[in-house]
Amino acid sequence: MTEEQQASSPGRGDLSTVAIALLKGVVYRDGNERLWAALLELQTHARDYVAVLGLELVVDEAEGYAFVKSRAAHDAEVDGEQAKLPRLVARRPLSFPVSLLLALLRKKLAEWDAGGGDTRLVLAREDIVELVRVFLPASTNEARLVDQIDTHVNKIVELGFLRRMKTTSGPPTFEVRRILKAFVDAQWLLDFDARLASYRAHHLQDSTVSDQQESRDE
Repeated sequence: MTEEQQASSPGRGDLSTVAIALLKGVVYRDGNERLWAALLELQTHARDYVAVLGLELVVDEAEGYAFVKSRAAHDAEVDGEQAKLPRLVARRPLSFPVSLLLALLRKKLAEWDAGGGDTRLVLAREDIVELVRVFLPASTNEARLVDQIDTHVNKIVELGFLRRMKTTSGPPTFEVRRILKAFVDAQWLLDFDARLASYRAHHLQDSTVSDQQESRDE
């Protein structure tokens, strides 16, 4: 290898570190500035590396995050003859309440951005409960309702769309991670009202079935 080639080649250790971090999950600028700098420097090499695995690198420098996703099915075939590559990034089916909460958080983030204030949207648990309450079946057991919403919030934290803030006292607070914008896009938001109507119908049906079940039990 010539000196020129060596100078233009990425460090194996740095590229491996970047690739491994991407395969593990989302890389955030504010989570590890050194890793983020390496990712930006080696972006082209990292993109080529994950492409071999049938993955696509998505980097949003303005928002400060990067992740890999599975390429479209037709990109994973060669001349229509090669079998599709195994999926490395698994699709995770989401429950109805989790999907609803993600939609509400995405809408809240859009409203927050329109206000032109701080880029970080931080919500207390009570704020999240109030976001969801109106769309869930009425419950006379407040503690049970909050526990259910806590379960959904924990799932969204696990998915990486919410980050639990460190607090020494007071109620739990969560930062809405901006990567949510990459998974719930503007077109999706345009259909938001129609989706909410579907959500209401879904729960109305569930409530009717539940009432009928209770009547039979009595």
